[in-house]
Amino acid sequence: MKLMIVSDIHGSAYYCEKMLECYKKENADKLVILGDVLYHGPRNDLPEEYAPKKVIEMLNDMKEEILCVRGNCDTEVDQMVLKFPIMADYALLYWNKRMIFVTHGHNHNLEKLPMLKKGDILLHGHTHIPVCEKAGEIYYINPGSVSIPKQNSEHSYIILDDEGITFKNLDMKSYRYYSEKDLI
Repeated sequence: MKLMIVSDIHGSAYYCEKMLECYKKENADKLVILGDVLYHGPRNDLPEEYAPKKVIEMLNDMKEEILCVRGNCDTEVDQMVLKFPIMADYALLYWNKRMIFVTHGHNHNLEKLPMLKKGDILLHGHTHIPVCEKAGEIYYINPGSVSIPKQNSEHSYIILDDEGITFKNLDMKSYRYYSEKDLI
């Protein structure tokens, strides 16, 4: 299975459209969204072409292909207009015999770890900074942000497939790759 993992769209129609173009070109099986879909939040500047209604329309058109968890900027009102579930605090995925704890990052993170065993993966967004690193006995992975990257990072996403984890920018240029064997 090939997953495209994104986070922190924050209502940017411009970057949502670029992200969906990448999704189609990547020919991924599922789009995993790590929260903060429509609203930009009080701490962030408005992203380019802030147009939540356009984002709603684009994402609802592909509702069957989306797995989404709730971000700190996502609310019940957002769920009323989105045709795919967004209110779960976390989801569990499995990749090459590893459990991946999928969440936004505001409730479960490196400071407040969920129950994970050695070799499991904590996957979250929220910080807008791409990361793949070992943290004690687990791995921490963050795709960064599609629309509002921080600390001079790129507008980015992750491709997760049987071979490994590839970080890419919205021009589809790979800039970091980890094979499953790198996570030992």
